[in-house]
Amino acid sequence: MTKKILNQNANYTLEIIRSVEEEFTFEKKPINRFQITNGFENDQTFSKRDKLDDLKKKVDSIDNCNLKNHSKKIIMGSGELNSPIMIIGEAPGLDEENSGLTFEGNVGQLLEKMLLAIEIQRKKIYTTYSVNFRPPNDRKPSSSEIKRYSIFLKEHISIIDPKILILMGSTAMEAITGFNGKISNERGQWKEIILKNKTYPLIITYSPSYLIRYPEFKKYSWADLKEIRNKIQDLNIRI
Repeated sequence: MTKKILNQNANYTLEIIRSVEEEFTFEKKPINRFQITNGFENDQTFSKRDKLDDLKKKVDSIDNCNLKNHSKKIIMGSGELNSPIMIIGEAPGLDEENSGLTFEGNVGQLLEKMLLAIEIQRKKIYTTYSVNFRPPNDRKPSSSEIKRYSIFLKEHISIIDPKILILMGSTAMEAITGFNGKISNERGQWKEIILKNKTYPLIITYSPSYLIRYPEFKKYSWADLKEIRNKIQDLNIRI
């Protein structure tokens, strides 16, 4: 189940985005950052790695899956396992299939720009996909495929246990919320999902791959990024 959360505290000085080939910029001084090094967090990391290894085996054991049968490699996730921010994309592409990592190539470069615009280093967050195999011809996963993999995705979320979920693209939106309508009707609004009796705030926005194809939508993505920055501050999240 999901519900919308109103957040009307956004008040940033930078409001003008270029109309063509917009660049994401943010003109505040960097916030203080810290690196977790205590024993508890190290133990937590090892525990998450073990759980993710078990989850990977479950995903890789799927039978009669067109995605798996036409893909070379399983793609699980990349980044900081203890990050308070978890980004869920749509599906791996050729670059990701070749590297075994998430958000590679031009898509990864744009994602890094987007995060830096709100003073977040990409290495500080965790990223994954709605499905774990590259679809044939990079097509959009079907609703049945999305639903099948959503079981594993939700377990993935519970393992990482972030403070905020960012869903990038309509496939990620459908996988987590069940909505399969236009992303323009749902983006930029805070919602909640409850997994294993724990509530996770989430926001839906456009995927970097979509923004590369349609740069005119970057102005909406920038508005979503500011909402994310607001939520990070409201929840007193340090990253």
